[in-house]
Amino acid sequence: MIFVGISCLVLLGFLTNEAGKNAKEGAAIPHPEPSYRAAYHFTTPDHWKNDPQKPVYLDGKYHYYYLYNRDYPDGNGTEWRHATSTDLVNWNDEGIAIPKYTNPNGDPWSGSIVVDEANTAGFGKGTVIAIMTQPSGNGGKQEQYLWYSTNRGKTFKPYGNGPVLANPGVKDYRDPKIVWDQAAHKWVMALAEGTKVGFYESGNLKEWHYTSSFVTENIGIVECPDLYMMRADDGSMKWILGASANGKSSGQPNTYAYWIGDFDGKKFSTDQQEPQWLDYGFDWYGAVTFEEGGSRDKYDHRYAMAWMNNWDYPHNTPTLKEGFNGTDSMVRQIKLTRSADHKYRLVSQPVDALQQRVGSIDSIEQIQVNGHKTLDFTGETYQLDADISWSEIKNVGFRLRESADRTRHVDVGLFVQGQYSYVNRASTGQPDQSGKYLESKAPFNASNKKVHHLKILVDRTSIEVFVDEGEIAFSNLIFPDSHDKGITLYTEGGTAAFNNVVIKHFK
Repeated sequence: MIFVGISCLVLLGFLTNEAGKNAKEGAAIPHPEPSYRAAYHFTTPDHWKNDPQKPVYLDGKYHYYYLYNRDYPDGNGTEWRHATSTDLVNWNDEGIAIPKYTNPNGDPWSGSIVVDEANTAGFGKGTVIAIMTQPSGNGGKQEQYLWYSTNRGKTFKPYGNGPVLANPGVKDYRDPKIVWDQAAHKWVMALAEGTKVGFYESGNLKEWHYTSSFVTENIGIVECPDLYMMRADDGSMKWILGASANGKSSGQPNTYAYWIGDFDGKKFSTDQQEPQWLDYGFDWYGAVTFEEGGSRDKYDHRYAMAWMNNWDYPHNTPTLKEGFNGTDSMVRQIKLTRSADHKYRLVSQPVDALQQRVGSIDSIEQIQVNGHKTLDFTGETYQLDADISWSEIKNVGFRLRESADRTRHVDVGLFVQGQYSYVNRASTGQPDQSGKYLESKAPFNASNKKVHHLKILVDRTSIEVFVDEGEIAFSNLIFPDSHDKGITLYTEGGTAAFNNVVIKHFK
């Protein structure tokens, strides 16, 4: 500790002396351009990232793999890059775990990781197994291949050159999600097959047999399926089937759809064919959920994270000037709740460990607003919490990352007259050049004339919003000017009380 302190003082002295020297010599001191790299969200170190792979907990850490292209902005496919974390907020880069084009089957696409504790595959107890899609040399068919790691997930070897699940002759056949069915004592795979999710079973991870499929409606091609069990707050156990899907044709999101029902080891069934959505923003795709690590309860809650981008504009980002393109959402904790109308739904909140990043706090106990009120404090990277209530009003919310002249901002609010919540990024820098993705909306019941709680995460290039204790969530990319840091409260058509306004500025 003493040596670290001395080193810091020496470095400070060196920088001060150099600055003085440059000033005396008349040299200009360079000022770096403001960075668009997220302050507290996960970003790829360089080049490109897209789909997350389900993290696993091993040796006291969460091991996270994601699709990475070291050749971006050129093509040439993806590989699996590895990162680890003990708290799901701070991540360490571990490099490439599964490289591309190391066998005849092309580059590795999305799949999933499991730890084979019972040695069902025969590679040894505790072997880390990855099963993913590769576009095989056999005409580019999407088939499922197995890779295994005997060094705790650092690097992987292919299990031969043949697939463990061959393509039966269909176009879309990808993104296997593997789970252990404790009741049936077998492995289960959920696979994206166009507009349906196929289910397969295996005793050894090497040989798979089809059991059934779940057909979706009006949400386009599904990708990155998800299957898991949770305990609801009323004590009942439910199975959840999720998938990234595109509901734009029916006015639904293009994020993570899910159904709640039962899975008997072979078939998933639900009473409601219409899906629910875990996020109503424009940029929460390829999502994965995963269980609590260690010996803690694995059914009370789960964690979820997603790629913050949209395939309609994946390359529209100023971060390219800094040599990278790829950001993830904050990891959120999800719980299964049963509402007064007896409907089950997932609710989500940012993980508690994010609070370790708080450097300073500004707060207002209550403020009445009729029109608009700009706060005295500003921010670029923070969490904003508030409760809002009203008697009669049309519209109420926050203008965030606002410019000094108030022309640029992103709006988070409740259009009471229209019965919806929203995030509007039309008046700030953002990736959509078509004008189709400017305001994301979600249903909001305004009959109680209040918001139970509103939580907003603001970072340099993103905004994530949790409405009514996380019953509704929005995740959107934004690219505001680095000088735009204002915070304004606004109403239309009446007065609102903003209560318990707390702004936690992140280090």
